[in-house]
Amino acid sequence: MRIRIALSATLAALGLMFLLPAAAHAHGDTLKVVVTGQRTGHVTADITWENDGDAVDETVAATVNAVSVDGSRTMGPWRLVRDPAAAPAGWTTAEALPPGTWKVSVEVGFPALGKGELEVGVPVVDPAPTTGAGTTATGTTDSATGGTPAVSAPTPASASASGSGSGSDVAPAPSGTQAASGGEGAAVWWTTAGVAATALAGAGVGLLLRRRRMRGACRTS
Repeated sequence: MRIRIALSATLAALGLMFLLPAAAHAHGDTLKVVVTGQRTGHVTADITWENDGDAVDETVAATVNAVSVDGSRTMGPWRLVRDPAAAPAGWTTAEALPPGTWKVSVEVGFPALGKGELEVGVPVVDPAPTTGAGTTATGTTDSATGGTPAVSAPTPASASASGSGSGSDVAPAPSGTQAASGGEGAAVWWTTAGVAATALAGAGVGLLLRRRRMRGACRTS
C-alpha cells in the first residue's frame, strides 16, 4: 500500500514538472513592460506576457529608477507593487516622485525579463486654501477664533504722570476759588476792624467816666 502511494506521488510530481514548462512556454519567456505615467507622483506601469498579452499572475521582481532631465537628481531604486486602482496588469510604486520632469526606467527580472522607459512629468500641486480664518492686525491668520481679534486701545496717561511735570504744565485754579478766597480775606479784615473800633470806643467811654469821678471827688472835698 505504501509503495502505491509513493508511486502515485512520484508520478504526480513528474506530471507537474512537465506541465510547468508547457505553461511557461505558452506565455513566452519575455515580459512587455509599458510605463503608463504617474498618479500623484507614483509611477504606474502595465506588465504583460509579450507572447500572448496575458497579465502576470506571479509576484513581479522589478526595480524602478528615475533621473531628472538635467541629471541633477536621482530617485530609486524602488520596487513595483500591485495597483488596486488599475487593471490586473497594472503596477505602481509605493513611493512618489517630487514635482518635476523625470526619465523613468522599469526593469523586471522575474518571472521573466522585461524593460520599459518613459519621460514622466509630475506637476506642482498647490495646497488647498484655508477658509473660515480671519486676519489679525499684523497680517497673520487667526484660525482659533475665525475672525479679527480685538485690538486693545492704548493706555491713557495717568493723572499722576501729567501732574508730575513742570510747574508750567499745572492748570490754574478756577476763578471761583480765587473769588471765594478774596471774600474770606475781606470778611476777616472787616471783623478785625470792628473789634478795634469797639475797643477804642470802650476805652473812650472809660476815660470819660474816670474824669467825671475825679471832678466829683474834687467838688466834695
